[in-house]
Order: sequence, then C-alpha cells, then structure tokens
Amino acid sequence: MPQAAPILILILLALTFLQSGYDKIKDWKGNVEWLKSHFNGTFLGKQVPLALFLILVLEICSGVMCVSGIIELFNTPDTIVGYYGAVLSCITLLFLLFGQRIAKDYDGARTIVIYFIPAILAVYWLG
Repeated sequence: MPQAAPILILILLALTFLQSGYDKIKDWKGNVEWLKSHFNGTFLGKQVPLALFLILVLEICSGVMCVSGIIELFNTPDTIVGYYGAVLSCITLLFLLFGQRIAKDYDGARTIVIYFIPAILAVYWLG
C-alpha cells in the first residue's frame, strides 16, 4: 500500500489543475478579457491568448500526470509518473507565479506559493 501523503498531494494538484483547465476551456473568452485587463501595461498584455493557452496546456498535462501518478502508486511500487507530475506541477505554478509578479498581484502570488509548498513536498517524497 502506498503512502497516503504523496497520494493526497497528487489529488490536490490534480483537482487544482484539472478544474482550472476546465474553467479556461469553458470560459475562454471571459478569461482572455479578464487577463487582458490584469496584464494591461505589461509586456504580457498583448500575449494573453498565447500565454493563456500555454498555461492551459501545462495545467491539463500536470493534472493528467498527477492522476496517472496516483494510479501508478496504487498498482506498482514505482513513483516516476507521480514524480514527473509533481515536477510539472511545480513548473506550472512557477509560470503562474511569474505572471502574478509581472502583474504586481502580490496577493495572487502569495496564493500560488501556498500551492507550491505541497507540490515541492510531493517532488521530495516521490523523488
């Protein structure tokens, strides 16, 4: 039986990223419009659709890899897929943090760091 802590963190990351990706797909236009105003006056202001698409791909891949990692942990003693899911989750969170810092949204950046801490723990435990 695999350890509960890494599985719970992978569940947290999977839920976070898959729900966020779903929201971006469901309300693409609304997200683009809001982010254009959020990044107005920054070098990302004119790149919002491309940046949002990149984040969408990262989030969906992170979520799917975390789900795959959970399945792997229940079926084998391996942790490689979960490890890479956690690493990709950290990379995704760093992209999001970068954007929040560029937009000078320090409260948003602080929130991302809250997610980053368990993601790093998952990398450590599964590595």
